[in-house]
Amino acid sequence: MPVTTRTYDSIADAQMMPRLIRLGPNLYGAAFTLMKLLPATYILQHADERGELGPDTVIVETTSGTFGLGLAMQAALMKRELILVSDPAIDGNLYRRLTDLGAQVEICQEPAEVGGFQEARLRRLAEIRAEMPDTFCPEQYSNPDNPRSYGVVAEQLSRTLGTVDCVVGPVGSGGSMCGTVRGLRERTPDTLAIGVDSHRSVLFGQPDGPRALRGLGNSLWPANLDHSVFDEVHWCSAAEAFAHTRELHAGHALFQGPTSGAAYLVAQWWAERHPDQTCVVMLPDEGYRYQATVYDDAWLADNGFLLAGAHRPAEPVTVEAPDKAEDRWTRFAWGRRSYDEVPGAVPRFADALTERTEA
Repeated sequence: MPVTTRTYDSIADAQMMPRLIRLGPNLYGAAFTLMKLLPATYILQHADERGELGPDTVIVETTSGTFGLGLAMQAALMKRELILVSDPAIDGNLYRRLTDLGAQVEICQEPAEVGGFQEARLRRLAEIRAEMPDTFCPEQYSNPDNPRSYGVVAEQLSRTLGTVDCVVGPVGSGGSMCGTVRGLRERTPDTLAIGVDSHRSVLFGQPDGPRALRGLGNSLWPANLDHSVFDEVHWCSAAEAFAHTRELHAGHALFQGPTSGAAYLVAQWWAERHPDQTCVVMLPDEGYRYQATVYDDAWLADNGFLLAGAHRPAEPVTVEAPDKAEDRWTRFAWGRRSYDEVPGAVPRFADALTERTEA
């Protein structure tokens, strides 16, 4: 087999786009090294082109996950100062990598009474911006450049696979799923969108609460989440997501994080039941951050996340409203409705995340 070599201008260019990997007869994984690098790079580069980044502008953002890493990588390449506001959920390895890239990381130690740590982080972010003369906040939750950045993913999927009948992916800021699906629907309006969320996330109508499954879900509303994009919503437990993360690795040698496992659980089920339709599952990031947790059998056992048959359900429980969701894999027909059109969704209790980040 001939070997071809391609050069890249930066590591960001090399790692932004997913690899498309066949996981079944009609199921393809869009496997990212670091999905959030795509919107982070797109947002900062376009802000620079628009003149929003002056010579002394400090980039500031709230994050406890991979969007912060994407920003830190791009900020380092652009020689820009970066301040990130996070919370105790950030893992030590990620913290070290962020600071090694030159980012200043502030940790909010206490959650807000309403909105949890995300609200506490937003308040601290607003304080920082008020204290500094010149800042730019990427605002991943509200910046339309976040979903817009995934247009290139939609183009890649259409060019490589032709018609994509269904896209399954985890939902956090709303950017990846809303942006990718909108791009696909410009070509194929009937493309289905299945969002994967965590129980006790407010995104699709459940009340806020503690979540062991991180990287998807939210305690506050992101403005980039367009509910009318979604045909179905699935909620799954941490144990179910962790089990399928390991299954994805054992069966396909794909070393991804637990949000990928959650999405794979749902996509595998849908693809098997629609053998004549093409399904793509979004797999956001690699599993290196989770070697001491999701990929450690002792940690799983100590925390009650046994990889037993009980966490490998054959199908979801289907409910008629979000407030009927059980604490296991559960499915609801959202039907491309707005949030307020869905009966049984918990009433909204806070403004969108974006409105809180303004200086």
